[in-house]
Amino acid sequence: MPEELQRAKAPSIRDVARLAGVSHQTVSRVLNNHPSIRPETKQRVLDVMERLQYKPNRAARALVTSRSRTIGILSASSTQYGPASSIAAIEEAARASGYWVSTANIESVDARSIADGLAHLAAQGIEGLVVIAPQVRVFDTLAQLSIDVPYVSLQSTGRDPDHALSVDQIAGARMATRHLIGLGHRSIYHLAGPQDWIEAEARMRGFLEEMSAQDVPTTAPILGDWTADFGYWAGRELLTVRDFTAIFASNDQMALGLMHAVRDAGLEIPRDVSIIGFDDIPEAAHFWPPLTTVRQDFAELGRRCVALLLGDIEDWPDDQGGTIVPELIVRDSTGRPAF
Repeated sequence: MPEELQRAKAPSIRDVARLAGVSHQTVSRVLNNHPSIRPETKQRVLDVMERLQYKPNRAARALVTSRSRTIGILSASSTQYGPASSIAAIEEAARASGYWVSTANIESVDARSIADGLAHLAAQGIEGLVVIAPQVRVFDTLAQLSIDVPYVSLQSTGRDPDHALSVDQIAGARMATRHLIGLGHRSIYHLAGPQDWIEAEARMRGFLEEMSAQDVPTTAPILGDWTADFGYWAGRELLTVRDFTAIFASNDQMALGLMHAVRDAGLEIPRDVSIIGFDDIPEAAHFWPPLTTVRQDFAELGRRCVALLLGDIEDWPDDQGGTIVPELIVRDSTGRPAF
């Protein structure tokens, strides 16, 4: 049996060096993609690492290179679909680039919780930071703190455009509203998200801008809380009046609650009421009827986020900025109004 299969303990960098016939410094250079290594030597070392199933020790590499190769994420409201999907996308993109991710979830958005979260990440020697904080007040606090590593925020507040990367929420909301107007709807309600959420504000703004651009009368948006329960309650209330033919919900969960309320009232979707959501959660295609919605490309958001950070960390070309335009996904929950 080959000696490398007889070991009970995990292989070390010196084991790799011995079997590859090189020094451990050479193995270290291969791990760090040093340009001085000849291709045939690099390949020989990589072949041995694969045979041994060698995995570099993160702490040891940090000591040798003075680098942690870790990206920190400061996240508020990470249980919501958008933030959770963003974190997953960043983790995948970071792994593909040879980086680890450490996430500090803050349940409260007060100044102490934010400072503690940043301190937790700083103690791990993070080389870059992603801020996923949907509430405006988080950025008010961050502006007063010193962030001494490259960072990117995934919400566009307009205050720090050089560090912002986001899906164009306004454009997405205008797409949704334009779709309803294009079908012939003129009595459209908007079920908005919480008032202190940046995305909710942007989607409400997009709705109002498109209604104004199309010269369609508007009513005041209804402020919700992202939940299906609120969507159901709002739908029950609105259906006591029935002065609308379509509703644009600021997320898919509230749209689901609205659909439940419409069906409980003995009405049909989209014959009596058209409903459109936002996010395209995995279940949206399986609502009844399947939900028309606006899809955010979280995978692309994660890729660009990591590329932006590495542009600062690694001094790579920085061409990954800007906003990502979402996509309208038309399904069966929207149709022409029955006049």
